[in-house]
Amino acid sequence: MTLYWKNGKVATTDGPYAETKEQLGGILVLEARDMNHAVQLIAQHPALKYGSVFEIRPAADFNEIIRASQRRRRQKDTSR
Repeated sequence: MTLYWKNGKVATTDGPYAETKEQLGGILVLEARDMNHAVQLIAQHPALKYGSVFEIRPAADFNEIIRASQRRRRQKDTSR
């Protein structure tokens, strides 16, 4: 989903998506319950009012990856 500012409010479209070579601003990782929640959160970003366009794309649930990383770090710290 693409978010942008139009006529004084946030507008959304289902595409078009920028090509990778057009991405200049970087990547934000956002924790949201679902796509609607993600739109609500990004709609509050002040850069939208100044012409920035945000794309929201779903990603995997990273919670288990983060927990595994934390366990490895704790094990490493206790083995010293």
